[in-house]
Amino acid sequence: MGAIIYYLTIPFIYLIALLPFPLLYLLSDFIYFVLYKLLGYRTKVVRQNLNRSFPEKSEEELQQIEKKFYRHLCDVVLETFKSLVISKDELQRRFLFNEKGAELLDGFATKNRSYIIVLGHYGNWEWGVNAFALLRKSKLYGLYMPLKNPHFDQLMKNVRNRFGCGLISVKTASHDLMHMPASPPHAIGFLSDQAARPERAYWMTFLNQDASVFYGTEAYARKLNYPVVYVTIDKLGRGKYELDAKIVCENPFDVAENEITERHVKLLEEDIKRKPEIWLWSHKRWKHNKPGAVNESSTF
Repeated sequence: MGAIIYYLTIPFIYLIALLPFPLLYLLSDFIYFVLYKLLGYRTKVVRQNLNRSFPEKSEEELQQIEKKFYRHLCDVVLETFKSLVISKDELQRRFLFNEKGAELLDGFATKNRSYIIVLGHYGNWEWGVNAFALLRKSKLYGLYMPLKNPHFDQLMKNVRNRFGCGLISVKTASHDLMHMPASPPHAIGFLSDQAARPERAYWMTFLNQDASVFYGTEAYARKLNYPVVYVTIDKLGRGKYELDAKIVCENPFDVAENEITERHVKLLEEDIKRKPEIWLWSHKRWKHNKPGAVNESSTF
């Protein structure tokens, strides 16, 4: 059944990918109307997330964030399809690197040092993977969760490794990361904002709520003795993004236990507060309860 769905869907995905950008965004406007206005896709999740994250904001302010988020979400989905055919020149025009951020990232390669990148589902992370692989000096490896449908899993691999990004399954990460070649220098990318299972999570306050945070970024930084860099992908306009980078820690053994995790989560939180509409509010970020906490009723 999964193969049938894939082969029925894939021609439409490529037709969308081949659309010129003006038509792509007209289609995005139509999908926004259907997804948000007619179907109300995950609006309960989005509204609960926004209300709990920004209790100080008015209903009108939250509604504006919600609308802008759905427009951004539709753009990102179609831009992800576009990754299947986008040219190198087009990607370079639409995805920029802050000068200081680029110098920071390329400085590690100049020093022959590998490092860890940590980021959230903010801006357009899929274009970020491709642009980094295309334009930066270090070889990028991204951790990913394989999809259940092997055909769509391969499709997403094609999206992410078009310009040379290596992919490491989270199922084999423990082995693969510990056996990475020392040379040439590389960067390992972690997405940090999924909900970790309570029994294996580091718990902290994130956007005014108890949040289970994956500890893998810090754990591997310490195991590999890699510096950690936080990356943010800002949206400058429709179909145009800029990546910036900040050091979380240069030497993981120079900071206290849990400090790396606290720092990179706080940096993401600052970005979300600055421009909340370009974070992925539709995912169930707070679906787990902190052990010992009161179990509140939830739409999750």
